[in-house]
Amino acid sequence: MQYRTLAHTTVSAIGLGAMPLSIEHRPDETQAIATIHAALDAGVTLVDTADSYHWHADEAGHNELLIARALARYGGDTSHVLVATKGGRGRPGDGSWTVTATPTHLKRAAEASAKRLGVDAIGLYQLHKPDPTVPWADSVGALRELLDVGTIRAAGISNVTTAQIRQAHQILGDGLVSVQNQYSPAVRDSEPELRLSEQLGLAFLPWSPLGGISRSSLDGPSGPTSIGTAFHRIAAERGVSPQQIALAWLLARSPAVIPVPGAGRPASITDSARAVDLTLNTQESEELEDVLPG
Repeated sequence: MQYRTLAHTTVSAIGLGAMPLSIEHRPDETQAIATIHAALDAGVTLVDTADSYHWHADEAGHNELLIARALARYGGDTSHVLVATKGGRGRPGDGSWTVTATPTHLKRAAEASAKRLGVDAIGLYQLHKPDPTVPWADSVGALRELLDVGTIRAAGISNVTTAQIRQAHQILGDGLVSVQNQYSPAVRDSEPELRLSEQLGLAFLPWSPLGGISRSSLDGPSGPTSIGTAFHRIAAERGVSPQQIALAWLLARSPAVIPVPGAGRPASITDSARAVDLTLNTQESEELEDVLPG
């Protein structure tokens, strides 16, 4: 495994997006825990979760509790594993997602997440999405308070614009360590946010990093995926999966990038982790710059 900088530590260059283990179409717990253990066996030291990663209305924090159980049952040392969680979104149980980023909610949510994860302080706590009904400075100010009282050790923001990144950086200073936006072979709208993160020394954690290559868990089992792209052709030439090529492409975009591909099976995260061993040549990189067909 290779490593990259996140806050004042290093984490694996490929993380585990644990959302598929708790939402609709999730595997049973035995397979879910085996998937987390496979990630750890592969050298993954960053696990991405959220209090809203659950299916039914009455099981908020399902994914956090699952991760805590998996870490407790793992046979090796897990003290170096960074569990990054998020707050500010909800799931009423009908398949929809809500946004609530009031300071009161965020502070209570962070305290609840810490309890579920079984930690005194959350290693990385991310504001899941800006709430259009709450001033951005107020939501980010709640993260500042959580840092000041020690509920969280570092803060991140997700689904944000460059202006929101700059404002959050002014409020949080060195306490802001990461930005998590959608970014993938098929969705490259957050290039400005990636470059700004790089300039500010923030880690950039693409969510749904395999868009255009694999279906996102948000799409469901019948969601769209692409075939026959340059990613697939180069993968066939290399004798690896298209997912590995996509992740290698992301890693080459910037040293700030730390992809967190989702996985519902041990084989999936084991394959993804191997992407750190791939180096794209100049010709391959140029071919992959072409936007995937819709």
